[in-house]
Amino acid sequence: MATQRKVIITCAVTGAIHTPSMSPHLPVTPEEIAEAGIAAAEAGAAILHLHARDPNNGKPTQDPAVFERFLPRLKASTDAIINLTTGGSPHMTVEERMRPAMEFKPELASMNMGSINFGLFPMLNRYDSFQHEWERAHLENSRDLVFKNTFADIETAMTLGAKNGTRFECECYDIGHLYNLRNLMDRGIVGGRVFVQSVFGILGGIGPHPEDVVHMRRTADRLFGDAYEWSVLGAGSNQMRIAAQSAAMGGHVRVGLEDSLWLAPGKLAESNASQVAKVRDILEGLSLEIATPDEARDMLQLKGADKVGF
Repeated sequence: MATQRKVIITCAVTGAIHTPSMSPHLPVTPEEIAEAGIAAAEAGAAILHLHARDPNNGKPTQDPAVFERFLPRLKASTDAIINLTTGGSPHMTVEERMRPAMEFKPELASMNMGSINFGLFPMLNRYDSFQHEWERAHLENSRDLVFKNTFADIETAMTLGAKNGTRFECECYDIGHLYNLRNLMDRGIVGGRVFVQSVFGILGGIGPHPEDVVHMRRTADRLFGDAYEWSVLGAGSNQMRIAAQSAAMGGHVRVGLEDSLWLAPGKLAESNASQVAKVRDILEGLSLEIATPDEARDMLQLKGADKVGF
């Protein structure tokens, strides 16, 4: 089993799944996203995974002009690794989703390792009303949505990113995505030490059962040997339990309001930093050390913050 000496905490600050009506604490404006990211880094996050939202209504956007309103402040205020989404929203085209990564040339960018049904519609049962018209449609339309990432999409994005020195967080929502990544490695499209982010609990992907986590880890070990770093995220109430399981199995962890709005049963997380602090307590309770941003850069073979485009 692959091992590492220190654990990387990633914080996914806002994402494109949850909507403003679901929590008053979800960062929406560039100022809120910057403040949330800085606080998460101060709490121990080595990586900040970032989406942007229309500051007027909270709708996910890949407009580089919105990213430009918070990226320089984050770079100036923290040494955390900036990881820009190429997922954006399931409703966007591949060209739209790639715009921030191409313009800002981050150290790290996310990339889904295959297409997936991405069911958000069960959340409709939890809310009686929404602040903005787009929110209900955003959830309802996921009944008939394939989050598209074909082999051609992935190859194009990764080839373009590699020209800028950007490496990828390879998001794997199911076992088949691990095999897709192995194929990309075998064909020389992906090289170096790969960063696998296993996603558990999204409707359409692998479930959140402990045996699912073990199966994902065991399969990754078989496919990649010791040539990868493994991290997990658990959606919703699965967040901390799956993080603890990953840490006990030698993995890294991801938390943040993109993945869960909650800190405990019935208690909304008032900040991303509170989730980072909680998972840090879990890790330190397991006698594990937290990786600094520079230690994470070394583990993931990143180019360095001085070589980004913002």
